[in-house]
Amino acid sequence: MTLKLHNVMKKFGSFTAVDHLSIEIPEKQIFGFLGANGAGKTTTFRMILGLIEETDGEISWNDGEIGYEQSHLIGYLPEERGLYPKMKVQDQLVYLARLRGMNRTEAISELTYWLDKFKVPDYKSRKVEDLSKGNQQKIQFISAVLHKPKLLILDEPFSGLDPVNVEMLKEAVIELKNSGTSIVFSSHRMEHVEELCENLCILHHGKPVVHGELKEIKRSFGKKNVRVSAEFDLEFLQDLPGVTKFKGFGGQCEVQVENEQVSQVIFKELNGKGFVRTFDLEEPSLNDIFIEKVGAAYE
Repeated sequence: MTLKLHNVMKKFGSFTAVDHLSIEIPEKQIFGFLGANGAGKTTTFRMILGLIEETDGEISWNDGEIGYEQSHLIGYLPEERGLYPKMKVQDQLVYLARLRGMNRTEAISELTYWLDKFKVPDYKSRKVEDLSKGNQQKIQFISAVLHKPKLLILDEPFSGLDPVNVEMLKEAVIELKNSGTSIVFSSHRMEHVEELCENLCILHHGKPVVHGELKEIKRSFGKKNVRVSAEFDLEFLQDLPGVTKFKGFGGQCEVQVENEQVSQVIFKELNGKGFVRTFDLEEPSLNDIFIEKVGAAYE
């Protein structure tokens, strides 16, 4: 069930939130959306879900329309969390699961599985408002996956979570992908997209500035990073031809180079100057690519 967006636009009055977006999201993979606030990620998700209508273009899933009739096959974790604070966890999640076609017995069985997986089995009878923000997020995540969706859309799923809960949620996302769910998620955190996604799209002011397979994006970027640790001052490296960025002090540095040949020039320049502890040639990070394409520092 491949999800396709063809030439999709969304305008709010004179403001263009999404501008001629054409992407194909492969089946049974994790696809990442990156972009600063206001880049158009959430608007794109809402159009996919049919919550708002595209101004122009076409969105299809499995070569057909995507709409209310497919809602039992889709899971959605919005950036703005939306649980009922006064309801108990089990009552709320069983209710939401039944809206998507599950019977009560099946819903409770799945709920028990996920609460155990997230190490909160005693939360069934607790009210949502009595839980910490991180645990509320776990419950919200469960509400999006309880009915075993074929397509799962996660808008900033790791936002506000501590490192332990981030790892727990990442493991759950990978498990769902391995079981056949197609997953689309947005994140401000480059390392999450880099770790989880095979394909991605970077949006900037509603336009895709980078789109494709992560490995190919890195390969085509060309620039590489070189990390050096030595027992002598390395600042002379920043003046070498082909060095585009230098970061470091004294005997520790990281330099960005135009290509692998420049790294060999650096290696030769280090020879004979003293003891070199490490010399590592690394592929560019997604953060490097984002900054280059969007043209602004990003955290």
